[in-house]
Amino acid sequence: MEGNRRWVSGNLEHPDRDPERRELVAEAQDPFGVVLSCIDSRVAPELIFDTGLGDLYVLRTGGQAVGPVVTGSVEYGPMTGSTPLVVVLGHQRCGAIEAAYKSLKGGTPLPGNLQAIAKAMVPAYELTAKNPGADPVDTMTHHQIKVTADDLRANADLGPLVKKGALAVVGAYYSLDTGKVEVLTGAPA
Repeated sequence: MEGNRRWVSGNLEHPDRDPERRELVAEAQDPFGVVLSCIDSRVAPELIFDTGLGDLYVLRTGGQAVGPVVTGSVEYGPMTGSTPLVVVLGHQRCGAIEAAYKSLKGGTPLPGNLQAIAKAMVPAYELTAKNPGADPVDTMTHHQIKVTADDLRANADLGPLVKKGALAVVGAYYSLDTGKVEVLTGAPA
């Protein structure tokens, strides 16, 4: 979050982005966090958290949609290297969530494998359909963040790490307008 404050203010440090760091992490890595974010080109975790090479494991899927391969990839850091933090990072004006929302609401499948993304978002859509709020896409984005973070927190392999305090799974929302990341769920005590 300190890196995000630097991003918002424009006082970037650009840590861990030099040849010495590259040489240091060439043989092994020890990232302090896993970030599962959207594929959106405007949401680059290494930039918005002002981090560098070897600092984060980063996974990006449309609307933070998950399945076995993505979940396994999220598990990698905490289960093999004791990475203590997972952040599920959704964002303002998410095109993937907008497409899924429209598809699910209208009953019109998306083309190709895009339908798999919409299918992964059915739980968030169902919560949104009950109370869409002023902006249903933004409401669904918030639900998608929470559902995904909750699912990871309750995961058979990650759940025990969360319970013993060795892992925090945080749901967060990124504002494209301000650059600020807001923690929604799972903030460590």
